[in-house]
Amino acid sequence: QVQLVESGGGLVQAGGSLRLSCAASGNIVRIHVMGWYRQAPGKQRELVATITSGGSTNYADSVKGRFTISRDNAKNTQYLQMNSLKPEDTAVYYCNADLTTHVVLRSYWGQGTQVTVSS
Repeated sequence: QVQLVESGGGLVQAGGSLRLSCAASGNIVRIHVMGWYRQAPGKQRELVATITSGGSTNYADSVKGRFTISRDNAKNTQYLQMNSLKPEDTAVYYCNADLTTHVVLRSYWGQGTQVTVSS
């Protein structure tokens, strides 16, 4: 059984910062790509950022220069540092991990954490 547990969401004023964490646990052999996605009310879930096991990153244009994704492979944990937050960043943020267990390679999702940016 694999679980992804997120933490760090909350309410912040525009221009502020938040740091999200996502810890993976269970029968994990290897974690490949990790990422963050978000879904605002009435909108589809969208990619925010991804990071490979080797540290290569990819960002949505809307967050480039403001958000930084990182990971600690020893702790099976990824982070999303969000700076200069804008009201349009308000959404539920979900962490994702493509990982291998002793049985299968598949994608897992966290339960989501709310980020609200007030103007």
